[in-house]
Amino acid sequence: MFTLPLDLSRTRILVTNDDGIHAQGLKVLEAIARELSDDVWVVAPEMEQSAASHSLTINRPLRLRKLDERRYTVDGTPTDCVLLAVNQVMKDARPTLVLSGVNQGSNIGEDVTYSGTIAAAMEATLLNVPAIAMSQHYEPGQPIDWSAAAAHGAEVVRKAVTVAWPKNVLLNVNFPARPAAEVTGIQVVRHGKRKIGDELFERVDPRGKPYIWIGTLRGEADVSDDTDIHVVFNGGISVTPIYLDLTHTPTLQTLRQAFV
Repeated sequence: MFTLPLDLSRTRILVTNDDGIHAQGLKVLEAIARELSDDVWVVAPEMEQSAASHSLTINRPLRLRKLDERRYTVDGTPTDCVLLAVNQVMKDARPTLVLSGVNQGSNIGEDVTYSGTIAAAMEATLLNVPAIAMSQHYEPGQPIDWSAAAAHGAEVVRKAVTVAWPKNVLLNVNFPARPAAEVTGIQVVRHGKRKIGDELFERVDPRGKPYIWIGTLRGEADVSDDTDIHVVFNGGISVTPIYLDLTHTPTLQTLRQAFV
């Protein structure tokens, strides 16, 4: 059942991600979860599933492996992991909160439409479990500093679950690329939008066959200060509610008139 606010001392937390079971960000998120509860379970993909979006594996069987007590891996997508965790691994006592991440790289603006990290939180939400996706921004070519997520992650969750957000809503949290002590604060903001890039690399492989590698999808642009993009790039932690009903209600009447 979707129940908020939550008493974290009695909360059963499912931890998952899209970077895979061995990812550093998953270790950070496990530590965050254990600050909040003693009842923490991990079900994560065997391999990296970045940009998997909300994909479900239906054309082959899935392998679920137990690695340790309350720790499992699935040879599938983040969506698969949450589905199997809730309906198989934890079926006798479902999770009361799902945490997804901490993703290696931010999920801001239109990133949310591609993100496997957010997709895991979406699947939990569809299964009536409150969910929070977390991502750590970093600068290309620089070592990833996880300290912002590690230091502030538990605080974000504690504050978020003190209020009731509706069913079909999940939270998207992004940490800035700066040390924990330099974080400027936490802001609840909307998603921004960036300029779409067109970086495609055309090459020839060792066997003489051409291929195309997609590079940077988005260039930075001036964005409003009430967006996740602005907050994260200026040293803050962004929190954005995502609503899973994608219907554009104002257009319903317009279209109905066209189909009279």
